[in-house]
Amino acid sequence: MSTSAPHPFTIANFRYLWFSRLASMIALYSMMLILGWQAYNLAREDMGIGASAGILGLLGLLQFVPLFILTPLVGWVADHLDRRWIARTVLGAQAIIALALALLTLTEHITLWWIYGISVLLGICRAFLGPAITSLAPNLVPKESLPRAIALSTIAWQVGVIAGPGLAGPFYKIAPALPYFVSTALYTLAMLAIFMIGPVARSAIDRTKGPIKQVMDGMSYVWTNKLVLGAITLDLLVMFLAGATAMIPVFAKDILGAGEIGLSLLAASPAVGAVIVAGIFSFAPLSKNVGNIMLVAMAVFGLATIGFGFSKSLPLSMFCLAICGAADMFGVYVRSSLIQLHTPDEKRGRVNAVSQMTISASNELGDALSGGLAVLFGPIAAIVAGGAGAIAVVGLWSRLFPQLGAAKTFDPPENLQPVSAEIGKDTN
Repeated sequence: MSTSAPHPFTIANFRYLWFSRLASMIALYSMMLILGWQAYNLAREDMGIGASAGILGLLGLLQFVPLFILTPLVGWVADHLDRRWIARTVLGAQAIIALALALLTLTEHITLWWIYGISVLLGICRAFLGPAITSLAPNLVPKESLPRAIALSTIAWQVGVIAGPGLAGPFYKIAPALPYFVSTALYTLAMLAIFMIGPVARSAIDRTKGPIKQVMDGMSYVWTNKLVLGAITLDLLVMFLAGATAMIPVFAKDILGAGEIGLSLLAASPAVGAVIVAGIFSFAPLSKNVGNIMLVAMAVFGLATIGFGFSKSLPLSMFCLAICGAADMFGVYVRSSLIQLHTPDEKRGRVNAVSQMTISASNELGDALSGGLAVLFGPIAAIVAGGAGAIAVVGLWSRLFPQLGAAKTFDPPENLQPVSAEIGKDTN
């Protein structure tokens, strides 16, 4: 990639997108942490630790099911409708959901059944928002700047992972409804920022094919492009097996005895490591041996997960989770850059929908797996076994998909030129 490419922050449209992502991620992770904390405490009134941990896994499953069902539709929508309007609509809906949670909590009407229903609604919102936002970014910056833009977008995401939980725990101690009111305001700001983005360039869409054929074309592209397929499925299996985030309330309350403040510290720790790595990439993007770096990082992720499972110390647990976040950032950065630069713009919504579905499968189904294993064997055994399984997957995928190790740079084939903003062009 060219080192003379403009910095993404010099482009106003990207700055609005970045702020929207930052605000919405703070809102989401603040809201999700408290939602899980409320669910776990409600469950503990009548259930033991293992069964209550299973409730946290169920919340992940309830978010994944609508996303899985809607994946073909949301990808097609992101390729055919104005991606800005999709984002505006969904962010507005999420603001309403956050406000509803605030009022339910304020009036003490929050129940597990309300939490289950809202988890499904959040899954629907995230299904539509992900492909639209992810596919919009490459249209706002020149392709030479895209890896740096991905790093900056990931910083916004990971700062949200830090700030959201970091604020949510203390706010909850002040007033249980306060985190939800703050999320409502942040989602509203995120929606307004998307309204500031001007018209963006788009590739021409082949309208001679019906919707079903276009959906199948997107699926087929993922299946036949082994580099894209390998990158997507590696993340799917590693995060499915080694995801520890669903068990954080369990470790905070019953293993480490850390309370709400410890809950926030643990939840924010992965993002600390991720932000450090993403910050480095935003100034010094990777340019060599990117595939092998991703494979090594995923193995380190598994090792750090094992360390977290065995830890009985809050500082050590935070350190292990920070290493998980740093390793995951390497994987996110390389995978996202490869997928975005190796996918034609007219298929980007559908391919990103498939990618989002696998990421959600790894996260939400991984939460469900961790919850189920915790019920059967306890939370510590569930986390340690998942980390070991992730390491095994990395070794297997390096052999099944040699295209991953062979990817030395992010450069796409010469006949593939993604549509992006002209260098230095500000469409506002």
